[in-house]
Amino acid sequence: MADSWVNPAERVGSDLHLDLRLNMAEGGGRRAALGRALREAIGDGRLTPGTRLPPYRSLAADLGLARNTVAETYAELVAEGWLVARQGSGTRVAPRAKPAGSPRVPKPTPARPRPPAHNLRQGLPDAASFPRTAWLAAARRALNAAPNDAFGPGDPRGRPELRRALAEYLSRARGVRASPETIVVCSGFASALRLLFGGKVLRGPLAVESYGLPFHRSVLRDARVRTVPLTLDEQGARTTELFALKGVRAALLTPAHQFPTGGPLHPERRAAAVDWARGSGGVLLEDDYDGEFRYDREPVGAVQGLDPQHVVYLGSLSKSLSPALRLGWMVLPDHLVEPVLRVKGEREAWSGVTDQLTLADFIESGHYDRHIRRTRQRYRDRRDRLVALLARRAPHITLTGIAAGLHAVLGLPSGTERSVAKAAAWQRIAVDGLAGFRHPAATMPAHDGLVVGYAAPPDHAFGAALDALCGILPPPPDED
Repeated sequence: MADSWVNPAERVGSDLHLDLRLNMAEGGGRRAALGRALREAIGDGRLTPGTRLPPYRSLAADLGLARNTVAETYAELVAEGWLVARQGSGTRVAPRAKPAGSPRVPKPTPARPRPPAHNLRQGLPDAASFPRTAWLAAARRALNAAPNDAFGPGDPRGRPELRRALAEYLSRARGVRASPETIVVCSGFASALRLLFGGKVLRGPLAVESYGLPFHRSVLRDARVRTVPLTLDEQGARTTELFALKGVRAALLTPAHQFPTGGPLHPERRAAAVDWARGSGGVLLEDDYDGEFRYDREPVGAVQGLDPQHVVYLGSLSKSLSPALRLGWMVLPDHLVEPVLRVKGEREAWSGVTDQLTLADFIESGHYDRHIRRTRQRYRDRRDRLVALLARRAPHITLTGIAAGLHAVLGLPSGTERSVAKAAAWQRIAVDGLAGFRHPAATMPAHDGLVVGYAAPPDHAFGAALDALCGILPPPPDED
């Protein structure tokens, strides 16, 4: 029976790399060189306690040594305490392989930050809602049906099965005018930005909304793209400002649900953005990051449906299924398809083929629609709990952006955002302040607020997370 310190699932040690050439220079012949090499490998941790060494016949053949040389070296190291030998268990590195007087001093490791007690960060779906059983069934069907060429060098557009499924789904559910030939699969929204701007398919400066994800701005900054903020109000971005911007030929918008302030882009402003793109020869980038999740309003179709030749439609699975899948897509105007493919290269370098095939089956089998309906109702129920609790315990706090999506914006009294953020950190509540999403060059008035995601906490922890949130909110202003 193996000793308790041996992990039988690991450390079976059939191959062993030892370089005897360096040790031969110190003299003593091959046996001495082998002994030094084994001691060094054990001493520097390459051979950890419990590692099983190769049989001496195998190691002798690998190193070109006589069997007796290896057997005698093993016996010597056993006698010194470096190795142990048991009948039926082979020769292994001893539990205390380093000799007394030369202890290894472990390197100090930085303390890991404690995980939040309550995760109310925006942009995160409920990880527990991932449809594991349905996804596994789709993966089995997809792999069984996949042609052999699916596992060779692929089309840089992505698998044709997925592009066909996406073209049908996006047309039906989001009003996108797409064909499989105009869809390019990527690993998410940031990947799409890197392809479009890092690859110089599109060039800056780029108009963006005054509030948006700092990470996206950093991706554009790395691509040396200057961003110009558009003013926001309750009707979304003021797209008429595009006509006055010199040199701007592209604009990034979140028209279905402005991120993070909430609300759809007003129809007149949608039309104005398309008119600008047509008249200037520019391009709109439509970030449809959570377009499937709407609650108190009719679905808002994609702007891309108004003019497919002047709008790049961008979507992903990061909100609807899981950010871990790293799957997204671009629906491109005809004239941008080939430039994007040239940048992307001849092989799919980002998204795994098996996940693409699985997603195609998941969509075509109807499981994706069913998943969206289930999670939409779950997130709506959570949104309603948040609204009801704040109405009861903090009626002075305003709520915006609640008609759709996975987050809401809590308006705070002026000058209180920083203190509330500190209180959240003290109580280990992961939540974002609104100021962190503001463009550095924005000229519109700033407002204090919290961007609260209500999708991420597991069901059993959601109530406690809301209670903790209410506990850090500022009291109503003194009427005196």
